[in-house]
Amino acid sequence: MLPRRPILVLTAVATAILLVNQIPAIADGRLKLTVVDADSHKTVPCRIHLKDPAGKPVRPPGLPFWFDHFVCGGEARLDLPPGRYTFEIERGPEWEPAAGELEIADGAEVAKNVALRRTADLAKDGWWSGELHVHRPVKDIELLMRAEDLHVAPVITWWNKNNAWTGTELPKDPLVRFDGDRFYHVMGGEDERGGGALLFFNLREPLAIAGAVREFPAASKYLIEAKERGAWIDVEKPFWWDVPLWLASGQVDSIGIANNHMLRDRMYPNEAWGKPRDTKALPDPLGNGLWTQEIYYQALNCGLRVPPSAGSASGVLANPVGYNRMYVHVEGELTHEKWWDNLRAGRVLVTNGPLLRVTVNGELPGHVFAAGAGKTVRVRVELDVQAREKIAAIEMVENGQVSQLDARLDGRGGAAVFEKDLRTSGWFLFRVRCENAKTFRFASSGPYYVQIGDKPHVSRRSARFFLDWVNERMEKLKLDDPQQRREVLDYHNAARKFWEEKVAAATAE
Repeated sequence: MLPRRPILVLTAVATAILLVNQIPAIADGRLKLTVVDADSHKTVPCRIHLKDPAGKPVRPPGLPFWFDHFVCGGEARLDLPPGRYTFEIERGPEWEPAAGELEIADGAEVAKNVALRRTADLAKDGWWSGELHVHRPVKDIELLMRAEDLHVAPVITWWNKNNAWTGTELPKDPLVRFDGDRFYHVMGGEDERGGGALLFFNLREPLAIAGAVREFPAASKYLIEAKERGAWIDVEKPFWWDVPLWLASGQVDSIGIANNHMLRDRMYPNEAWGKPRDTKALPDPLGNGLWTQEIYYQALNCGLRVPPSAGSASGVLANPVGYNRMYVHVEGELTHEKWWDNLRAGRVLVTNGPLLRVTVNGELPGHVFAAGAGKTVRVRVELDVQAREKIAAIEMVENGQVSQLDARLDGRGGAAVFEKDLRTSGWFLFRVRCENAKTFRFASSGPYYVQIGDKPHVSRRSARFFLDWVNERMEKLKLDDPQQRREVLDYHNAARKFWEEKVAAATAE
């Protein structure tokens, strides 16, 4: 007699099929999201943070996506499972952001129209946006720049272990201009190792850095080589261990005070493998941002006139392109060359949120005010501040000393005018900080300089700060090969001599 077990199996399968057929299928809904300029009613490129009912970022096919957001040219069509979604839409700090919720029903088609309103137009006043730390694919860069309303964005396509040009013919012209006033250069590079990170711009071909190890050769070797080829050299963050060496070389063109430790919704709380701060004096979560500023001020106190820069590291870290950005003032038509020339002249503002515009006696940042020995420089400062968040402080930083201005602005900005007498050589700048418990949200002008008499302003305390730093770095150097160690220490010894001379020549305590 045959067993009845197979019959039972068939019955179970048939029952399962019947049950499945009784469950209604869940069909995706379709969302058409349209973003327009509130004034012109034309579609406008933008960045979209769309989260599903579980709070996870939605990644639409065919559009550039990174971490928690995507960009589009003004329209996005998505097939989405049913549920309630949230969205945030932005287009850089000159546009009012939009946020909201939408419901996707089973099989339904939803059309959502969102208007973004421009609240500032800095380009009309000659301030042109850019940023210096972009790791996104070159094929996406034009849409990314439009979506973030950026005008200059060199793309990093080579660094120590990743060279996009390997086995590929180099472009005859690495500079691309589009939309008339937007520029990107596809030959940006980065050397990121034990001493920190240097960024190289406006070269025609990559440097041969692929064989470099953590401490050899010294990053200063590539810095000098790149400079000989006409590169722009940006110190990616002020707290990297080799910053005193790079500053001592006299080859640094800019330094990133709005950098990728500052994220849109949080801070990286430590200094990675850089020089750590005193966390008791500068606690989390904002301490790293203040440490970054403090080191930059120490460099200015030593008489070094290096303009500040900004970079987001989108494509490596969580930031959108252009979150940390700079505005460079250019008279007349914008060209790529004029943008960099005016950055070199110090006509720059940096920000990751608030917008700050300033003139002093009608002059832009980078200007040098001069007077004879014993004389006083009277300045009239005109500030214009605009912020989405409540302003925590509007500050003047003079030779490293921070004082809060009684600007009497409302919670999110306005215009203010005040006058001040300057009696000593040195520098000053203006800074705005917003009330944000998660990240260091700020804007800063580039520095102005003051020359009273013939003596330059060199702080002994600040020069000693960098001299001690060099000595500490030399003790931490890990190289077993004697020849390699001697070669690297040559750069350290040259930097130590530079800072010793600065200490000896100090004109202020």
